[in-house]
Amino acid sequence: METSAAMTGHDHPQAFADVLQRHAGIVFKVANTYARLPEDRADLAQEIAAQLWHAWPKYDPARSVSTWMYRVALNVAISHVRVQAVRQRHDMVPLDDGLHDLVDAAAPDHESEQHLRLLQAFIARQPPLDRALLLLYLDERPQREIAEILGISEANVSTKVGRLKQRLRDEL
Repeated sequence: METSAAMTGHDHPQAFADVLQRHAGIVFKVANTYARLPEDRADLAQEIAAQLWHAWPKYDPARSVSTWMYRVALNVAISHVRVQAVRQRHDMVPLDDGLHDLVDAAAPDHESEQHLRLLQAFIARQPPLDRALLLLYLDERPQREIAEILGISEANVSTKVGRLKQRLRDEL
């Protein structure tokens, strides 16, 4: 649980700016996962930041700020995907190289790069909720936190992760 003087005055704009700066990686991870083109990622990151600002007065400092940020960011991103799907008549938004931040590719040899591309392609084919689940799982978030962010039960998180792992094994 994160608490600080900056978070206790969450009606103050500087407190929000400090929190957003400290946890900017969350915004960029989500934007990189849900938008294909650099300009779309920038637009999505900006929309996430705007929605975080809008939701800031309702933030409960008794809760983890990163959990709150993931929840808002993923809701914005999933809505973005839905809007794009209607516009483009498809719901596939592939990942780009931003997944490097999520997967520890210590030795970027050819085989590791190939595995990373296969993982990216697998994640890109998943529906938005499963993509969010994989993003949080790869970010090593606890099951309890994933459940809270996604609004599903811990048992459902465990079941979905197990099924996704099995589908990944079957495809690779």
